[in-house]
Amino acid sequence: MKARLIAVGERAPRWVAEGFEDYRKRLSHWLPLELVEVEPGVRGKNRDIARATAEEGARVLAALPRSPLVVTLDGRGKPWSSEQLAQRLEHWRGQGRDLALLIGGPEGHADEVLARADESWSLGPMTLPHMLVRLVAAEQLYRAAAMLANHPYHRA
Repeated sequence: MKARLIAVGERAPRWVAEGFEDYRKRLSHWLPLELVEVEPGVRGKNRDIARATAEEGARVLAALPRSPLVVTLDGRGKPWSSEQLAQRLEHWRGQGRDLALLIGGPEGHADEVLARADESWSLGPMTLPHMLVRLVAAEQLYRAAAMLANHPYHRA
């Protein structure tokens, strides 16, 4: 199984990009992870936010690999513990499909993206900067994969 993190937004701050790259490398032998950045919709004075979100959604859906298992990162999703995420990862591996994790734009995911999702994962009730979500998701995927491999990284 391969994973693709599809995120609205471009040019992450250096510290986010470096942190993400570190976890991507660590994950490489357990779960190859690719980051795909999609252009955000145009926002500003006299701009239609719904249209911007719909445009982002279309770009996110276009970036999906063929027949993936789709998991949106969304505040209304299920707030899995690290142990529960490891169980989900084991389940996803058993599906025999690639994994696509989706991070929306400032207003969240377009309705079409939410409709396409197989599952939805919440990182908790806090609102996090979307660039930080990339890093947290990568770290949690690494933690889950390490748990499944009986690696000592996770010490609860």
